[in-house]
Amino acid sequence: MTTTAVLPAGAPGPVTDRTVIGENLSLPLFRTLSGVLAGHPYLKVVVDRIENTWHLLDTAVHPFHVNYIATRVLGMELAELDSCLDAFNASVYMDPERRFLLGVLSLHTDEDAEGRDRPFLVLETTEADTMNGRLLEEFYTFVRHRVDGRLPLLLKPANHGQEHELAAISDVRVPRILGHQLFGNRTRTPLNPGEAVGRLRYFRTLEEYTAEADGLGWSDIVAMPCLPDDVPRVAGFLNTSPGTPLSHTNVLASGWGIPNAIVRDLERMVDADVLDGAWVRYRVEDDEITIVPLAHAPTLDAPAWHQQRIRMEPPLLEDVPALWLHRLRRADGDRYGTKAANLGELHHVLDSRSADLTAFYGQPRPPRADLYGHLAARLGAKDTTPEELRSLAADFVAGVIAAPDGVALPFALQHRFLTSSPAVQQGLGKLKMALELDAVDVLDALCLHLQQLIRNTPLPEDVSRQITQALPGGPATGRRLVVRSSSNAEDLPGFSAAGVYESITTVHGADELLDAVRQVWASLLSPRSVRLRHQAGISLDDTYMGVIIQEYVPADLGGVLVTCNPTRREDFRNVYLNCSPGSPETVVDGTTLPLQYLYNTVEGGGRTVALGSSGQDLPVATRDKLARLALTGRLLQSHFSDTDLDHPLDIEWLMTDQGDFRLVQIRPYAL
Repeated sequence: MTTTAVLPAGAPGPVTDRTVIGENLSLPLFRTLSGVLAGHPYLKVVVDRIENTWHLLDTAVHPFHVNYIATRVLGMELAELDSCLDAFNASVYMDPERRFLLGVLSLHTDEDAEGRDRPFLVLETTEADTMNGRLLEEFYTFVRHRVDGRLPLLLKPANHGQEHELAAISDVRVPRILGHQLFGNRTRTPLNPGEAVGRLRYFRTLEEYTAEADGLGWSDIVAMPCLPDDVPRVAGFLNTSPGTPLSHTNVLASGWGIPNAIVRDLERMVDADVLDGAWVRYRVEDDEITIVPLAHAPTLDAPAWHQQRIRMEPPLLEDVPALWLHRLRRADGDRYGTKAANLGELHHVLDSRSADLTAFYGQPRPPRADLYGHLAARLGAKDTTPEELRSLAADFVAGVIAAPDGVALPFALQHRFLTSSPAVQQGLGKLKMALELDAVDVLDALCLHLQQLIRNTPLPEDVSRQITQALPGGPATGRRLVVRSSSNAEDLPGFSAAGVYESITTVHGADELLDAVRQVWASLLSPRSVRLRHQAGISLDDTYMGVIIQEYVPADLGGVLVTCNPTRREDFRNVYLNCSPGSPETVVDGTTLPLQYLYNTVEGGGRTVALGSSGQDLPVATRDKLARLALTGRLLQSHFSDTDLDHPLDIEWLMTDQGDFRLVQIRPYAL
């Protein structure tokens, strides 16, 4: 069936609607009707169980299944659909006796036994669809009988619930493929969208990169298997090995607004097109990654960040005591640093339960006035008042996570230490002079000398005493401590400093504690941190380091979540979560490839994106716990992102050997 679409007044003209009803699907017909999503051709399909037929939608005309069914099949007006959208969605995505089965067919290729490309189709539902096993098998069978038999067809479960349902069904009757199997080895994966014109610098090994790192500049696009955390500020990043959007380097790319992607066939492209050292236009989009050589070296203006000036509140250096984290609030960041202040605020949220953690769900999402009903469903409630919903949300969060105990050392201690040493003061004076003169050629040597002085200069007795007495009874021998950085020059709009400052996780006894504190202080003056702050216009005089001292907590699982989908910024439903056995640091520093998940915090459900280095998925019970953690992160966003409720959070967490969650860091996610 071919029709002419009716367009609103003022539209450029009628559009031919090539939607087909009841016909079998061949590969040519698929290509006629399909669009492109994430680099793959796709086609929306609707099975009408009552009429025993199906609709193959013209993607260019019908981007939404629900709109098509309502207006073209049921004869509704769009305004009528909008007025009952959630109820209508429930009838097509959640009702076990539903009339319609909705899905997407996507086209992929693999290699046959002779190494030739072989096309195959993948059928899946939307991510929030709750089809049971019976409906999934019916859906697959219906489509299989109407698709060209020469095309292999696989069913991809859209969420963990569908995976569980399919486990009881023979994969002979319903051949299937999991998401991480389909996409885990794809050649190109966007990490951070953006566009850059620059000179491509391709390094096959870390040794090659290290030998050339000092010569990298703002117009370079750095490509290598896995970029190191200390990569300088450049025009773009390219990885040739698998990674995660939540790595330190991608957080930097996001904060700097530069493109970043995984391009596993880059070496072939470099060798074929002689791209190493060539000028290219590099673009990363949701569904496409392009690297186009330029015929001539372009004339480029210096990037905007050369004139960037980050605004920050001046530190308060009055003599205040070391305090337990639960005694801090966010306003204390100018005395104890951002990390310590945010953890103190987290204690307040959990202890007082007075914060409104539902505000994100109160945002209008047209045509919905709000998402409060969805939140109530996620919390297992209905017909609640706003006050009851806020109470349920606060109880839910307090039942899922705990804030870490620990002590925060103020900026005043670092200030007293720095001013106690004439040698350190002299070194700081030289560094400030070099920064004022923009003498970048001597910065590294001055910074390294200062760091060595700080690590080796004895602490004044009163400073040493205040540190060792910060914990009750002092740091007892054999008790393992973690010493974390907490600067005022991080987590700022336009300057995240992810991975720039040091934290020490293996500290025992008083001597090691004092050494670790000095090491954290010294990280404020590393060549990289000084250069990055100087580029952002952050004065050395205004930059101080607080310290968090905590007892080490053994972890069975650790990771990072961000309350957004980093590769699709318009997605307000999903939370992206990465984890690996043990410490969260292994996720962000790239030492292991983490398991990666997306959890829908509106309609519910989750799905596995990648298995990482482990090669196997987590148990169902653990994934269910992670879904609760993801929802907790979304609820905390309502409080910690109160100036912009859609601004996501970046949360580091661990799961103890007792199976409970602790948050070890909470901050804005760099966009």
